[in-house]
Amino acid sequence: MNERNSIGIIELASIYKGFEVQDSVLKSANVEKLIARTICSGKYLIMIRGGVSDVESALDTARKTGGFAIINAVIIPRVDTRIFPAITGSTTLETNEPIEGMLVIETFSVASAIKAADLAIKEADIDIVRLHIAMAVGGKGFVVITGNMDALKSAVQPAIEYIKEDGMLSGYSLIRHPHKELLKELI
Repeated sequence: MNERNSIGIIELASIYKGFEVQDSVLKSANVEKLIARTICSGKYLIMIRGGVSDVESALDTARKTGGFAIINAVIIPRVDTRIFPAITGSTTLETNEPIEGMLVIETFSVASAIKAADLAIKEADIDIVRLHIAMAVGGKGFVVITGNMDALKSAVQPAIEYIKEDGMLSGYSLIRHPHKELLKELI
């Protein structure tokens, strides 16, 4: 069974090559486009979804087509399905109920933000409220997670360990009982 739960991330230093790579990737592999757009500093970001082998094939095509313009082309295999709504911005936050805790993790790359969110959600019973990637944050990423404090403390450990090891951790905050005005920004 070929589950479509892997993510491919392609970052390019050239906008015109970004369009060319996007076209070749979508024509060559059985993948779904999640995001394709310009990002800060004149770069182009493509994010695709598919089965592991399909995403790997798409990344090979991207590398061949993109050549000099490829900054990064990585796969994150078998992510938790709850990651996808956070990437596409279709998560919701119920502000009527008090939220015990909020975890914000900031990374220096898109891939590390997604990987951190995936590791965290697989570790504990938490909710990913937002997964912000690249746009208006200088190519960085950040993830906002809510839940009870014990679950958040458990969730943060594997995520932070991975990002530190990868050298991509900008920082993180664990906030107890976030103020409702802080939560409005996430809606």
